[in-house]
Amino acid sequence: MINLYGVQLEKLKDLMVSYGQKPYRAIQLYTWLYEKKATSFDEMTDISKSFRDVLNADFILDIPKIAIKQVSSDGTIKLLLELEDGYKVETVLMRYNYGNAVCVSSQVGCNMGCSFCSSGVLGKQRNLRPEEMVGQVLVINNLLREENRGQRVSHIVVMGTGEPFDNYDNVIDFIRIVNAQKGLAIGARHITVSTCGIPDKIRKYASEGLQTNLAISLHAPNNKLRNALMKINKVYPLEVLMEAVKDYESVAGRRVTYEYLLLEGINDTKECAQELIELIKGTNGYVNLIPYNETNKNDYKRSSGNRVHAFLDMLMKGGVKATIRKEFGSDIDAACGQLRAKEKERNDE
Repeated sequence: MINLYGVQLEKLKDLMVSYGQKPYRAIQLYTWLYEKKATSFDEMTDISKSFRDVLNADFILDIPKIAIKQVSSDGTIKLLLELEDGYKVETVLMRYNYGNAVCVSSQVGCNMGCSFCSSGVLGKQRNLRPEEMVGQVLVINNLLREENRGQRVSHIVVMGTGEPFDNYDNVIDFIRIVNAQKGLAIGARHITVSTCGIPDKIRKYASEGLQTNLAISLHAPNNKLRNALMKINKVYPLEVLMEAVKDYESVAGRRVTYEYLLLEGINDTKECAQELIELIKGTNGYVNLIPYNETNKNDYKRSSGNRVHAFLDMLMKGGVKATIRKEFGSDIDAACGQLRAKEKERNDE
């Protein structure tokens, strides 16, 4: 059966024609799903009973179920969501003064093997389908409606568990669904995709014609250090990655964000700051410095506040625009993969 939450509008028009319907039937369905918030085909009263029977026979409207919900004192909500096959993924709601952002997972587990990240501890089980990514946003929207604040998800960051460009086609379908005016109508510039750095997919993404944002998980300014932190760098070293970034900026006309996780005594030195300045010179990106969420899966420690601000100060004086990412959910399992890994450990005991 086909889950309608995973079908782009244009593809749905073609699908409806294959069922002997007019293309406008797809617009009707999208209106019911995303504007009227219908959760069953029987609610769609302007569609004939006979075709509703067809829809009930061949299509479903399923979204993930909440397995665990954690609420931080700052209002951040972290969910462990159960999919139809029993696998679980994490989703996070972060509340900014400009809106509600959701951190979406793109895979069950991850094969990138970054040494500082909890997401890859259990390895990759499978890719998420478009409807499972859309479902994460819909679950959060439902929670926001329950709060009776008249709010909804306004921003999406595909920065949860998984490497989005290792699940490229499904992620692109997801983006087009949530960005569609008849879909969730989330503005392209409110959508960010974060990648460890797969050059051919970065170039392909540049040619999609999307006005979304691209973030590069950099975390080190030289190959020796990045090899130690991120296995992908052994396949695509920095000089290869940076050429792809320059091509992306040229084709897409969009700047990139460089994500840089600060680890005490490892990548937060003055030397690293200077190398980072030299590395990204000539690109139009800026650096997002990220305080580390410590876990019991490795020995990495978060940089002190003084070291973080000293690093920031060096970048700014070196002509690199940089910010320190606001922290969310410090009193819950905030880091990617933590909640899922802890739940797995409990079940294995």
